[in-house]
Amino acid sequence: MIRLLLAEDQHVVRGALAALLSLEEDLDVVAAVESGDAVVPAAVRHRPDVAVLDIDMPGTLDGLAAAAELRTRLPGCRTLMLTGYGRPGHLRRALGAGVDGFLLKTAPPDELVAAIRTVAGGGRVLDPSLAVAAWDLADNPLTAREADVLRLVADGVDVTEIAGRLFLSAGTVRNYLTTIVAKLNARNRVDAVRVARDAGWI
Repeated sequence: MIRLLLAEDQHVVRGALAALLSLEEDLDVVAAVESGDAVVPAAVRHRPDVAVLDIDMPGTLDGLAAAAELRTRLPGCRTLMLTGYGRPGHLRRALGAGVDGFLLKTAPPDELVAAIRTVAGGGRVLDPSLAVAAWDLADNPLTAREADVLRLVADGVDVTEIAGRLFLSAGTVRNYLTTIVAKLNARNRVDAVRVARDAGWI
């Protein structure tokens, strides 16, 4: 029996996934959570074999950050990422986080079930269209700190609060933002967020 943890912020989608996967004789959904922050505590408690994680979730951790933390805390738990967006940058981030599979939410149910079994068995699953596109994607030009700053901007946090959260001066945060906008060839901060999100860099 393959023990599963599901992480999906949309209640209806989470419920539908749990119901669908529970129909399989060899799959057992042992936990279902709605945020990235809840993934590791639930995994530590329920010890799943595979965590099926949505990339875009509310909270401090998105699905990819949760997957990276899960890899550290429970290395025996395999991870399969689901996303509604076919962004090659997300695939690059997923590979960097050490995930075992990456699948679009538009995949047929039988493909999802097969992917879970493959990942549980020690294999890897990559959406072929994204795998090809990722070869042609430019590397992320942002440093880790620049990405942190831009993620907070994307969440609507102002410069003063960003400075407080990251233990920086407001002037340093503004300098980071100027650099970020220039690196991404963006028109402004809002455009920089769009560019980085489209590429899967934040």
